Amino acid sequence: MLYLKKPYGSGHPAKDFQMKPSNELFDLIKSLTKSEKRFFKLHSSLQSGEKNYLRIFDAVDRQKEYDEEAIKKQFAKETFVRHFPSEKNHLYKLILKALRAFHAESSITGVLKQHINNIEILFGKALYEEANKVLVRAKRIAREHERFYLWFELLAWEKNLLEEAYQSGNFTQDLEALIREEEMVLAKLKNLATYNVLYSKINYVFRSGGYVRTDEEHAIVEEISGHPLIKGKDTALSNRASTICHYTQGFCSWARRDWATSYAKFRRVKEILDKHPQLRKDLPKRYVRTLYYLIQCEIELGDHAHVEQDILKLRALPEEPGFGDIDIRVLVFCNSHLVELRLYDRTGEFTNGLALEPEVERGMAAWGNRLPKEYELEFYFLLSTVNFGAGQMNRALYWLNKVLNDPEPMLRQDIFTYARLFNLVVHYELGNYDLLEYIVRSTQRYLSKRQRAYGVEAALIEHIRKLARNGTPAARHALFVSLRRHLDALMQDPNESTVLKYFNICAWVDSKVDDLSFAEVVKRKQAAQAT
Repeated sequence: MLYLKKPYGSGHPAKDFQMKPSNELFDLIKSLTKSEKRFFKLHSSLQSGEKNYLRIFDAVDRQKEYDEEAIKKQFAKETFVRHFPSEKNHLYKLILKALRAFHAESSITGVLKQHINNIEILFGKALYEEANKVLVRAKRIAREHERFYLWFELLAWEKNLLEEAYQSGNFTQDLEALIREEEMVLAKLKNLATYNVLYSKINYVFRSGGYVRTDEEHAIVEEISGHPLIKGKDTALSNRASTICHYTQGFCSWARRDWATSYAKFRRVKEILDKHPQLRKDLPKRYVRTLYYLIQCEIELGDHAHVEQDILKLRALPEEPGFGDIDIRVLVFCNSHLVELRLYDRTGEFTNGLALEPEVERGMAAWGNRLPKEYELEFYFLLSTVNFGAGQMNRALYWLNKVLNDPEPMLRQDIFTYARLFNLVVHYELGNYDLLEYIVRSTQRYLSKRQRAYGVEAALIEHIRKLARNGTPAARHALFVSLRRHLDALMQDPNESTVLKYFNICAWVDSKVDDLSFAEVVKRKQAAQAT
């Protein structure tokens, strides 16, 4: 539907709902490339009759933001404007039809579906020999690209053709061989489907909560990592399944903070995809995300030299075949800029992060609602920590408030949790001591309600409350010394040290105890880890 109903609130029965113009048509037209627009116009020229939809197309295409009333005003004297919703729907369907034709041979799925449609047509015309020739070509493509669902559909057509051959007295084809092939394809389908389920489970854990901390989350990871298809050797029955197997293993090791093993697993995914270019082209998102996690592992392992090289490789992907679609370009933008910001945040190079901020802002504005919500939250939080590290406290609060003022979905509760903790630190640095009393209570309620109050959270809240109430330098110094002692003990627990992946609270406390800048302490800690 291109129109949504919205309560009008007039109290009049005839006006209980008003029609709210949808942006779907506008978004679709704005997503078209120049080549796609040209093809749509050529495709439309082949049709007879009035083409009012082309006039609507041009009018929408000229707009920078969708304004339906302006379009209706432009065509006020035209008859078709009286049934504008149906005209919009008609145009939307025509664009999709043209896009299907334009991209029919741009993907393996499109090519195989065309072959299946041709087989069906030829079969219906009793041209069985011709249909069989198409089927042979299609099966070869499906086999090479490991498209098991479509391969299985082709086998169904092959059985139909085999039946017709038997009725014609042709018994040269081997039914038993066909049955064995079908069983093999089904086995690979089941194998791949199981891996997809396992990946979906661990992906849910990371998408909902980020780094694993709770007993429940650890239990899910252990269940997945202990599955025979994950812990066994040579359990993947196809290259496609092998990529998702190692990808899932990489996530399991990530959950245990075993960065070296995680890196090795993601590296193996990349090697498989690089070795099979057709599969790499079929799975562009998996390839982009694999590079993303490889770079994150390099950051955790302190391999910063390779981080910069791999970011450049990641940004160059949209120029390669199979990586030019909008969703891939959005993913490349998000992944490459997030890891770059994370690198600067972890290494204390906060001024480099500030230099990257305008480019990130432009990209976020350009991609608009195509930007995944998870990445939007990550950008806000990282931009906040980078500004904090550079001493730009008001700017840090600006970005942090974008997280805190966002509705609280199930997505990435870890970011919402640490944003509230970081909020205490930012307001302390801004000297908002009177406001901190209220923020502390609010933060406690939030953490208690979601059962996310760990030792670090409790220690920080307790000390921030006391710091806000004690005005003398000596008293505050003593409280920071106390907080450092608590944190040193807590950091021995991997679940507690997870906070350092979001904000280096230990470096902040050390900067207060040792009277150094936050950036200086972060750099000092990085140098110590490298030696």
